[in-house]
Amino acid sequence: MIDRLKGKRAVVTGAAQGIGRGIAEAFMAEGAEVLLVDVDTERLTATAQELGQESLVADVSRKVQIERIFTRVAERWGGLDILVNNAGVTHAAELDDLAEDDFDRVFAINLKSALWATQSAARLMGPGSTVVNMSSVNAVLAIPNQIPYAISKGAMKQLTNVTALALAPKGIRVNAIGPGSIMTDMLRGIMSDAAAETRILSRTPLGRCGEVEEIAAVAVFLASGESSYITGQTIYPDGGRLGLNYTVPVVR
Repeated sequence: MIDRLKGKRAVVTGAAQGIGRGIAEAFMAEGAEVLLVDVDTERLTATAQELGQESLVADVSRKVQIERIFTRVAERWGGLDILVNNAGVTHAAELDDLAEDDFDRVFAINLKSALWATQSAARLMGPGSTVVNMSSVNAVLAIPNQIPYAISKGAMKQLTNVTALALAPKGIRVNAIGPGSIMTDMLRGIMSDAAAETRILSRTPLGRCGEVEEIAAVAVFLASGESSYITGQTIYPDGGRLGLNYTVPVVR
């Protein structure tokens, strides 16, 4: 299908690479204009040139820079139809080693940015507009050395729900995507040897990693009229991971 987003105006954060870039490309293929937002100036500039879309360098961990994004949206378009809150980071640390600054940084980028961006975007949106948040299977599942990431994604699930209720009277829908193991550059770095690949694939019943295009397809669905009666939900494209009953080594 084509033109499901024809004439729509979209903002995608974390758009320089990976899932964010994939979503931007899918939106463009469906007829949308996209404002690409990222903190990585070099990668964002290259992506914007390749895709032929406008870009804006912004640190979404800072509310003042989020407000600058939507000032630009108002100047350029006068309104907005789609917001994708995709920017996110991880920080690996055992509980005993986790520092407050690292926890706060992850929360500011992964969670607070989505709240303040949704607030600003909604002021420019009308009925039929949509917000798509990027959550994770780790909104439900836990990784013991990814404490701030897992907590932020769990909170994203509730942020999606509460903002969906808050914006329903305006006809604005809010949903989230909770990917499992998706083949991005970050995952390729983690799957550096056979043992790491086995560990990741052993927790995925479909026996493979997902592709960026598969997440982008869900984003298109949630941003389009095809999902017009869905709001407050998180969809998990995870290869069956959430339904897997884990086994753990038994220590005797």
